[in-house]
Parts: sequence; structure tokens; C-alpha cells
Amino acid sequence: MTIPFIGLTSSCLPHQILYIASTASTRHLPGPWYSRFTHYRLKKAVVSGQRVFYIDSLHKKYGPIVRLSPHEVAIADLESFKEIHKIGTKYLKDGWYERLANFPKRGIFTMVDPREHGPRRKLLSRSFSRSYLVENWEHIVRAKAQLAVSKIKTAALSHVADVYNWWMLLASDVTAHLAFGEPFGMLEVGHANQFMRVLKALTMGAGIMVEMPLLRILRFVPITRVQEMFNGNEYLLKGADRAVEMARSRTGEANVFAKVIEDSEKEGEGHIDDMDVRIEAMNVIIAGTDTTGVTLTYLTWAVLQRPELQAALEAEIATLPDNFKENDLIPLPLLNAVIEETLRLYGAAPSSLPRVVPQGGAKLGGHYIPQGTTVCTQAYTFHRDPNIWNDPLAFNPQRWIGTNEATPEALTPDAKTAFHPFGAGARSCVGVHLARMEMRYAVAFFFRECKGIKLGPRTTPETMEFENFFLIAPKAHRCEVTLRP
Repeated sequence: MTIPFIGLTSSCLPHQILYIASTASTRHLPGPWYSRFTHYRLKKAVVSGQRVFYIDSLHKKYGPIVRLSPHEVAIADLESFKEIHKIGTKYLKDGWYERLANFPKRGIFTMVDPREHGPRRKLLSRSFSRSYLVENWEHIVRAKAQLAVSKIKTAALSHVADVYNWWMLLASDVTAHLAFGEPFGMLEVGHANQFMRVLKALTMGAGIMVEMPLLRILRFVPITRVQEMFNGNEYLLKGADRAVEMARSRTGEANVFAKVIEDSEKEGEGHIDDMDVRIEAMNVIIAGTDTTGVTLTYLTWAVLQRPELQAALEAEIATLPDNFKENDLIPLPLLNAVIEETLRLYGAAPSSLPRVVPQGGAKLGGHYIPQGTTVCTQAYTFHRDPNIWNDPLAFNPQRWIGTNEATPEALTPDAKTAFHPFGAGARSCVGVHLARMEMRYAVAFFFRECKGIKLGPRTTPETMEFENFFLIAPKAHRCEVTLRP
């Protein structure tokens, strides 16, 4: 008989358990007794969509440093967080990232070596800088946000509109257009195309296979949906040829990778070949779709539960000129505060950021942690820490009002450090300016064009509960709104 979660036979099981428990490098750390010899309970939380809640519950019971398994430790200590994620850190990404991808080459998300990641990030950052996006892509983001809201309004006037669907389509259409250089037209038809469906399915399948490698056998199951989830690489790489064609053509709008290639050739560093373009194009879509779509969904949900907040936001947005641009949206205090507070409580990526303790080990939170141990921090816990945030579970945009150059002390230094909805340090999300631009436009159009909109009767606290498969999403995978009486 084989014991799946630790890979031992029944005859040697007691001895092996005692050996692992007595020799584990993390055995001296606080944590549940079973985590000294197995990662089974952690894996169970992962595959059931409960990882952030499980780890958060352990922090509440055992403190800011807690053992998750014989070789993994969760960190909720702010000074340790700064040490782990500071610029120039020696805590490198865990091998989990490399195992996650099943493509021929690594991309910016899966690169572990800073010498490989640095030049790639430098190249991509220019094409996702705010100035470049405003000059070249703002008109597209604006038009797509306006179209998404018009679709929502039409459906909400007729019966109900599922904003989860429409916000996802908005984010998908924006990122696909930037990555490929041409529209996918998903907002027009109201559903995702095959490329997007396969890409999202494969992403979920990759996450499952990293945690449970034995499930790779499912690649041989001849069922379309299973094939899309576990064996869609060839289809996606072929589809991504279009990103290469548009980038190389340098005609029309091209795509963001036209500038990346041009900069690479001009400066002779961070070389980008055709396979790199394919992989980074898919990374852009993966990183920019569910994250923005889910955050906008929870923003809608949070505001519509609070009529006074909704009325105040609608009034602020009503002061905008008809042809408003992002530069008109940035100074709006309440609109931006609502976005920030949504990112704090409902940001789509609150899960662990696994890193590896460097050679020589480290002392974190008063505990010595040996080299090679995986340490992970999660925004979910930091964003709800009562030692950092006043009344942390309350949705309170007012905590952000005044967080600008005029009054930079609106948040405490600890709160500013702890807030990291887009990741931390040199590995933070390169698309942050695009995400914020999309959210500002979507919120502005939604609360201007759909004044007085309400939640639909089928959308409840139960349907909006989190599920956590690396990203979060509503359990019901919908959030309905209506403009009918």
C-alpha cells in the first residue's frame, strides 16, 4: 500500500514519519504538529481553493512565523517581509514558478535568476510605462471600457447583467489587443473566444499539476475540456504566432512587443526572439485578465452594498467632462480611494509569494530559518492585520482619502509597506499602470452611465464568497446587477 501524500509504504511508514519529523529543518518553528512530517494538509487547502484562509488561520493561532510543512514556512512579520522582498534581495523565487509553466522557455513570471529576469523586465517595463500607455493605448482602453458598460447597461435595463462576465471580457479584450495588436472582439459577442478559454483552462491545469504531479496523466484523456486544461500548449503557441507577426510587421497599431523588439535590437540587451514574444504575450493576457476582472467585480459588489457610498461616487463622477481622460480621473479622491480599498480587501492575487532562504540561513521574526527553506508571504494576511490597519475587515475608502503628494501621511508607513496587491519588490507586476487605467475608466463609466444600479436578487454574500486557486473569484462565478425597479 502506498501512502500518496508522503510517498511511503505502510511497512516503513512509522519509522519514516519519525525520521522526517526529527530531522525536518523547520521542526523548531511554531506550527501544527502534522506539518513536521507532511505537506498533505497544505496541499488539501490548495486543491480545495482554501490556501489563503488556511494559512491565515494558522497565523492567528501560531503567530507571524508558522511552519506549513517540513520545508515551507509562512511569514506575516512586516520587517521580515521587507527583508525578503527588498530590491536586490537574495531571496529568489521558489522553483514552484518554473514548474508552473509548461512552455518551451521561461517568461518574466517564471524566471528565477535575477540576471535573466532583470533585462527582460527592463524591456517590458518601457512598453507598460504610464507615459507609453497614455500615448499609444489609452484610446483603446477607454473605448473598451465604454463598450463594456454599454453592454452592462443594456442587459441591466432588460433584466440582469452579470458584471463578472463583462469585466472579465473587458480585461481579456484589453490585454489581448495589446499583446496581439488586434481586437479579439469578445465584448461585441459577449463571451470569450477559444484561445482565451484554452489559455485560462491551461493555466488552471498547470496550477493543479504543480501541486499534484501525478495528475499529469490526465493529458492522455481524450476529452476536449480535459485536453484544454492539461494539454493545450501546442494550440496556444500556434495561436500566439499572430503576436509575433504583428510585432514584426511594425504596421498599424502593431502591439506592445513591437517596441520591446525594437528596444532589444537597438540596445543589444535582453534579447527577445519569436518564442519569447509568444510566451510573454500569453503572460500578459494571463496576468491581466482575471486580476482586473475579479477586482472590478468585487468593487461593484462592495459599492452597491453601500447606498451612501454609491451616491457619493456617482456625484463625484458626474463632475467629469463628457470627453474625460485618465488625467481627469487621477485627481478624483473617492474614485481612487474605492479602487485602493477594493485592492486591499478584494485584490485578485492575495496568495503566497514563495521565496527561498539564501545560503547561510536567516533570522526572520526572531526565528532562525535554514537555507533552502521556502518562505512565503501573502497579501491576504498583511491586508487584514489589525496591527497595521484600523478596523481591517471594514470596507472603508476614507482611509485612503488624501493619499497623494499633498498629504502623503494619510496612511502609516507600515500600511504603505504592507499594501502590495500587485506583488512586491523587483518582482511586482509590470502591468500595474495598465490595470489602474482600466479600473479607473471602468468605474467612471459604470457609475456615470448606470446611476442608481442595484445588485440582483441572486447575488448574495454566500455567492460572493472567495474561492482561492492562486487568484480569487466569487464561488458562484457571477455577480448580477439590475436597473429595473
